[in-house]
Amino acid sequence: MTDIPTVTGLKSRAVIAPLQRPVRTAVGTLPNAPLVLIDVETDLGVTGQAYVFGYTPVTLKAIVAFLSELEESLIGQSVAPVEQARFYENRFRLLGRQGLVGMALSCLDMALWDALGKAAGLPVVNLLGGRARPIQAYDSYGVVDPKEDREDLERSLERGFRAIKIKIGDGDLVRDIAMVSGVREIIGPDVELMVDFNQSRSVPDAVHRIEALSEYNLAWVEEPVPAEDFVGHAEVRAASTPPIQTGENWWFPQDMAKAIDAGACDCAMPDLMKIGGITAWLRAAGIAEANAIPVSSHLFVEASAHVLPVTPTAHYLEFLDIAGSVLQEPMEVKDGHVTARGPGLGMTWDEDAVARFTA
Repeated sequence: MTDIPTVTGLKSRAVIAPLQRPVRTAVGTLPNAPLVLIDVETDLGVTGQAYVFGYTPVTLKAIVAFLSELEESLIGQSVAPVEQARFYENRFRLLGRQGLVGMALSCLDMALWDALGKAAGLPVVNLLGGRARPIQAYDSYGVVDPKEDREDLERSLERGFRAIKIKIGDGDLVRDIAMVSGVREIIGPDVELMVDFNQSRSVPDAVHRIEALSEYNLAWVEEPVPAEDFVGHAEVRAASTPPIQTGENWWFPQDMAKAIDAGACDCAMPDLMKIGGITAWLRAAGIAEANAIPVSSHLFVEASAHVLPVTPTAHYLEFLDIAGSVLQEPMEVKDGHVTARGPGLGMTWDEDAVARFTA
């Protein structure tokens, strides 16, 4: 029987990781990925690793400082992700876990699962009762120029992607139509095309734009209005033909349940860092199954490849590799699919790269 490791230390480091493609959205551009790397050290010599995506460098010092304050409460504790999630839920009940607190706790949960998998010599997906298998992925783009980005889009098809997502809503409807029609012309009629408004429109404007774009056979329209506006999403959904996708900004499974109760979406996209890590993802997956809602992942390709195989209504894995530049082995795409690696989450930091990109 494998011994359960005990936590001996918690370390965190901030990096600014380069992206292969800067991500331009309707509300701003991400030229790189501000990350906090977490190492949970244990008495068995295995180290659990995970990362936080801070969205902006402004968050990094605060996340590192918060995690350093958690170290004392973790040392001497068993690597038991469910028990630790329950402990921190109670500890921060009065404050609440949204925002940076929730992001850090979710990442800690992923690192604990990574340590548990490494101690057992197994991929996390096996600990969850599943097996590593290829998961269909879509290539995730920002705002594109069909002419300038044609080669990149064609390269995605060559890599086997049968689904592509682009971001729109950064200009007027004419610009949206030009982007969507241009990309559809490049990828052809048989490749799925998703669009993401990144919360940039009002309900009436979203309905108007979606109606105009419906002829391009959209697989889904993502976050047309502010993420917290569940009623607004439901109104857009009721008035639109393409499926409505949301979920990357839900905080913990409670938000997911509220959104579904409001009729906010046809499909769901929880974010591992905001939904509560792997432990809470499993609860969210149960909610989705009970409501027959397809579930895709948001970012975190390494961990997502482990949780989607045990998600009953698994749909797509979003391929947007934000940490590959600081990993010894970035995740690979084979014929448009991604497969979980192990042991643990299958991640090891490239320490030379971490040193180069330290924030």
